[in-house]
Amino acid sequence: MAKDNNIQVAGSLTDNFRGYTTLLRRIKQRVLIAQQRAIYAVNEEMLRMYWDVGEMLQQSQDADGWGKKTLQRLAVDLKNDYSEIKGFSVRNMQCMIQFFNEYNQELTMVKGAATPITQSVIAQLGEYNFTLPIKHLGWTHNLILLQQVKDIRARYWYMVQSITSHWNTRYLQEAIKLDDYGKHGALANNFTETLPVPEANDVKSMLKDPYIFDMLTFTDQYNERDVEIGLMKHVEKFLVEMGAGFAFMGRQYHIEVSGDDYYIDILMYNAFLHRYLVIELKDTEFMPEYIGKLNFYCSAVDDILCREGDNRTIGLLLCKSKDRIKAEYALRDIQKPIGISDYELGQALPKNFRGSLPTIEEIEKELENDNAPDN
Repeated sequence: MAKDNNIQVAGSLTDNFRGYTTLLRRIKQRVLIAQQRAIYAVNEEMLRMYWDVGEMLQQSQDADGWGKKTLQRLAVDLKNDYSEIKGFSVRNMQCMIQFFNEYNQELTMVKGAATPITQSVIAQLGEYNFTLPIKHLGWTHNLILLQQVKDIRARYWYMVQSITSHWNTRYLQEAIKLDDYGKHGALANNFTETLPVPEANDVKSMLKDPYIFDMLTFTDQYNERDVEIGLMKHVEKFLVEMGAGFAFMGRQYHIEVSGDDYYIDILMYNAFLHRYLVIELKDTEFMPEYIGKLNFYCSAVDDILCREGDNRTIGLLLCKSKDRIKAEYALRDIQKPIGISDYELGQALPKNFRGSLPTIEEIEKELENDNAPDN
C-alpha cells in the first residue's frame, strides 16, 4: 500500500511543478554532453598512447635493429599483462609505428585543429595553414586515411567530412574509392552569387561532378525516365552516391502551381544543410533552357514545401555531358542556387557480345570434361 502512495506523491509533484519537464530535459542534455566529452577524451588519450608507443617502437628499432619477432613477443607479453586491451596485435603495433612516422610532431596530434570543424573550412584549404583534426576521429578512421589517402589536402577533406557528416568507416572507404574529394565542388554552379559564403561552401562540399550511377546499365537507348526508375530500384546505392545526410522525398514529386500540375523528377532533403534538393535528370547534353524549368521548381518548393528553419532550396541538373562555358552563361543571372553535373552509368556488354559468351550450363559441362579421368 505504501508503494502505491509513493507513486501518487511522485505524480502529484510532477503535476504541480510546471517546470519539471524542462528541468528534466536540461539535466539529460547535460548528462549527454558529459558522456560525449568522456568519449572524446578517451579517444584522444588512446590516440596519444598509440602515437607514444609508435615512437618507442621506432626509436628502439632504430637503436637495436630488431625485426618482426620482437613485435610478436611484445604482442604476447602485452596480451598476458593487459588481457582486457585488444589493441596490441603485431599488425596494430606496425600501424602505430606508421602513425608516429606520419605525424611525427606531437603538437599536431595533441592540440588538434584550432579552426572549428565545419563544412565551410573545406573550400578554404588554400587560405590558411590548417592542422589535421586527428583527435576528432577514431583509430580505424585514422588508419584508413593514413593508408589510403596520401595527398594531405585530400586527407584533411575526408577528415572534415567524416566529422561533420558522421561517416562510419565503411562509408569513408566507399567515398575514397569513388574519389569524392576529386569530385566535390567541381560542378558548374552559381552558389557563391546566390548564397552567403558559409552556406555556399557547405553546398559545394555536398555536391559533386560527375555522379557515378554504376548500378545502372542499359544495352539499348534509354531516356531520363529509365534512369529515374533504375535509381529507385537501387535507392540505397543512389543515396550513398548522393552523399551523407540526404533523404529521398519522392520521384515525379507532384506540386500544384496556379491550378496546374507539375512533377519534379527527384526531390530530396538534406538533414545537415536543412534544405530541399530538386533534381532534374536529362538524357542529353546540357541545354541552357533546362535551367529555367529548374529555377521555377526551386521557387515553387521554397514557397510550398519549406517550413521555418529550412534554408533555400538547391537545384541540381544532371546531364549526360555539358559544355562548361554554356553552363556558366546559363547560370549567370539566375537567382536560385543551382548546380549542373554530369552523370555516368555502368558499362553494359553489347548484346552481340553477350550472345557470344558461354552459358552457365556450357561452362559447367566444360569443367566436367576437364575433371574427367584420362582413359
